[in-house]
Amino acid sequence: MIKKVLILLIIVFPAKLFSQDTDFGIWYSINSEFKLVKKLELDLSPNVRTFNNASKIEEAFLDAGLTYKLFKYLSLSASYRITENLEDDNSYHLQHKLFFDVKGSWTPGDLDLSGRIRFQRRYKTYIEDEEDKIPDSHIRLRLKALYDIPSFKFNPYLSAELFCPVFKEYDRFADKKRYMLGVEYNLNKKHGFELEYIFQKDYHPDLRNEHIIQVNYKIKF
Repeated sequence: MIKKVLILLIIVFPAKLFSQDTDFGIWYSINSEFKLVKKLELDLSPNVRTFNNASKIEEAFLDAGLTYKLFKYLSLSASYRITENLEDDNSYHLQHKLFFDVKGSWTPGDLDLSGRIRFQRRYKTYIEDEEDKIPDSHIRLRLKALYDIPSFKFNPYLSAELFCPVFKEYDRFADKKRYMLGVEYNLNKKHGFELEYIFQKDYHPDLRNEHIIQVNYKIKF
């Protein structure tokens, strides 16, 4: 009986996982931090994101922002993103996004716990209807727990994020959810890598499940 159940799961689960409303993509990014003065840094991050089983580029963008560290466990940041995004006409069009963040952290022992509240506002240039002329806004809530393994360069972490639409009437409290599992590898104090698996549920305009691998290179100047 147990063997029959296992065989059924092996057959059915992949079919569900890769059904028509499920996709796979790979995200590539480079995060650069430039220390300007005490407590203030400039952040630059080029990104490329693929979809359709990682066969097509969905968007490419550049983030640029400033982060100010109020004190050890709290920081504020503001950033701007310019994006080339693939739209319904199968062409790439510009989008502009503004972000304002409040980030907090706490380090009990070898655990690094952090949270972020982000306000996001998006401006589209590809206009299909009147609503596209109105910028859309989200409050993004993210929690992350990283285990800093002593005397070891690999540090695993778990994270989750909710995208909550604001200033308009929506049927859902969160129209996008992300669950992340990853590992950090620090070459030294200035260079490092992240490899992350993301499961994303996107409810707008229709429900789509996405399985994403993110590869991130980090450098500090």
